[in-house]
Amino acid sequence: MTLPELAALDAHFQAMPPAAAMRIRGEHFDGDTLRLHAPLSANLNDKGCAFGGSLASVMTLAGWGLVTLKLKRAGIDAEVYVADSQLRYLAPLYDDLHAEATLSDAGDWQAAVHCFRSRGRARLTLGALVRAADGQLVASLQARFAVMTATSADPRV
Repeated sequence: MTLPELAALDAHFQAMPPAAAMRIRGEHFDGDTLRLHAPLSANLNDKGCAFGGSLASVMTLAGWGLVTLKLKRAGIDAEVYVADSQLRYLAPLYDDLHAEATLSDAGDWQAAVHCFRSRGRARLTLGALVRAADGQLVASLQARFAVMTATSADPRV
């Protein structure tokens, strides 16, 4: 059951002021895909459609959340950071934001877990997208996420 996992993720989002202001919530997690929701009313631009920064944020957080949840399921306690990303905005969105993230290559997951367990760090490539209510692709993101042990993640430690 993923409800406790989504509730924990939602609590984490509420502790991040920008994500809390966007009212981002977990919608679905099946182990391979994470879908987040954010209401359009909290993410409007001056044209009455979704703010581009909100689209970028909800897709980035979907990727971050997917890696975080998969690590927890694998029994790995680590910090996750976005390393780099490429965004494409394809059409305005006049609906709520629903971002869906998946691993770009399922083989990457096993390699990343092995790398993390042997070296204490790893990288994963993810894809995320937002579609309009009619299914039209509105925005897409390709991103690399860095996974590090808590002690290697903070140089002050």
